[in-house]
Amino acid sequence: MLAWFAQLSPIMQAFIATLFTWFLTALGASLVFFFKTINRKVLDGMLGCAAGVMIAASFWSLLAPAIEMTEAAGKTPWVPAVIGFLAGGVFLWSIDKVLPHLHLGFPIEEAEGIKTSWQRSTLLCLAITLHNIPEGLAVGVAFGALAADLPSASFAGAVALAIGIGIQNFPEGTAVSVPLRREGMSRRKSFWYGQLSGMVEPIAGVIGAAAVIWIEPLLPYALSFAAGSMIYVVVEEVIPESQLANNTDLATIGAMCGFAIMMTLDVALG
Repeated sequence: MLAWFAQLSPIMQAFIATLFTWFLTALGASLVFFFKTINRKVLDGMLGCAAGVMIAASFWSLLAPAIEMTEAAGKTPWVPAVIGFLAGGVFLWSIDKVLPHLHLGFPIEEAEGIKTSWQRSTLLCLAITLHNIPEGLAVGVAFGALAADLPSASFAGAVALAIGIGIQNFPEGTAVSVPLRREGMSRRKSFWYGQLSGMVEPIAGVIGAAAVIWIEPLLPYALSFAAGSMIYVVVEEVIPESQLANNTDLATIGAMCGFAIMMTLDVALG
């Protein structure tokens, strides 16, 4: 199976890999068919784990290869990393200010972005969708980098990134669907909104892969851009949400475990 996957074009690999990450989002959302509520401590631990995975992936799978590629090309290694990283943060900050969304656990009056009359369910779904844009982009760029045939871009490393992103997508699907069910929405609708948030990943993945293939010199910038986007999401949204109920120790332990899992995947497979 893996050998067949390795023979596909990088764009198709990115598409299939992000379908996998979307599937795990849907799998997490499917818990709503079994539970109407989920223990807040469990949810905070899962969110902390997701944050740890994203932080580790940002360095091991994105920033480190970007620096190695630039160094191998005989250029100043930190320049693309810094520029791309900050650009990714600015990009997410801009979307955050425009896209209407509501973070988990906050009243609808504290919705961010342009003011609208949209329902709470839509705003919650858009918040998780905002998380998934950089995640899909990161997986796409990692597979697109394979077309450049650079030593620092490996198929196993891209697969490890997809697995890590998929693991942390599971609690994100749950974080949308279960609260909606608790508020009275039907199980099917709650599941629909939960999995819907992950649909953006295959789109972002294909765009990311295609962009770095067509404009290869942008590859280190694209990798760093994806890293900056993910770190922005972690610091601005995932970590605060994981500690909202004051389960700080549990969320921190989850983040440590998530980081260790992603680091192990990347080093062992990449």
